[in-house]
Amino acid sequence: MSTLTPVTADFELAGIDPSSTPEFDGDKKDAEKALAKNGEKLAALQERLFAESKFGGERRVLLVLQAMDTAGKGGILRHVIGGVDPQGVQIHAFKAPTDEEKSHDFLWRIRKELPEAGFIGVFDRSHYEDVLIHRVRGFSMPETVEERYGIIQKFEEELVANGTVIIKVMLHISADEQKERLQERLDRPEKHWKYNPGDVDERLLWAEYQEAYEIALRRTTTESAPWYVIPANHKWYARWAVQQLLLDALERIDPQWPSADYDVEAEKVRLADS
Repeated sequence: MSTLTPVTADFELAGIDPSSTPEFDGDKKDAEKALAKNGEKLAALQERLFAESKFGGERRVLLVLQAMDTAGKGGILRHVIGGVDPQGVQIHAFKAPTDEEKSHDFLWRIRKELPEAGFIGVFDRSHYEDVLIHRVRGFSMPETVEERYGIIQKFEEELVANGTVIIKVMLHISADEQKERLQERLDRPEKHWKYNPGDVDERLLWAEYQEAYEIALRRTTTESAPWYVIPANHKWYARWAVQQLLLDALERIDPQWPSADYDVEAEKVRLADS
């Protein structure tokens, strides 16, 4: 399966090697050069999307990032999203729901954070937590989790119909790689703040989470809102791959610079005389 090919209904997570680098023949240095070069193109497309929205454009992009802990979501935000104009980006990291959020349906807090027209929105975790951790930890009844797959599909269809391009990414790392990254956080004092003892508790349920991801991806990948699984043992590769997905999405949108609603030549004359 190609990294940049959408997940299909018969997808098997075990078939993806977390250390592989599909569609990229170079090494870390090559990926970093490509990331910098394509970052300029991404920034230009994002600026056009933002400008278009100021004159009635309704299109926007939503990047959904899901992963096991330490998979590199923060690195995607810094090295990929960080290369575009921040005034056109909305980022939200979803934590455990508050008491107020629990009093509403599970999509209530998601709807509040959807990107505005002209923006690239990024969800660091998302509505998928309600079919992942809820399935693994039993926070909801099995029939409730089953029902949510269909609710999510309809929700995303609604977003697409209203001008949102959805890119759903699972950053896929191996259990061994996660262990090394957690160990590094313990070994380096400047990374202690990033370590959460609860990560080990979740790690003990690795197989259950892999199964939950496979089911969720199969059940909610659609033509209009497909899932992509990005091998993420190599952080540099994952960043390059996510950037490619964003570039592809924006190139398909092909936002245009708004036309001036005034006489440009007349304004040049007025400015010269001022």
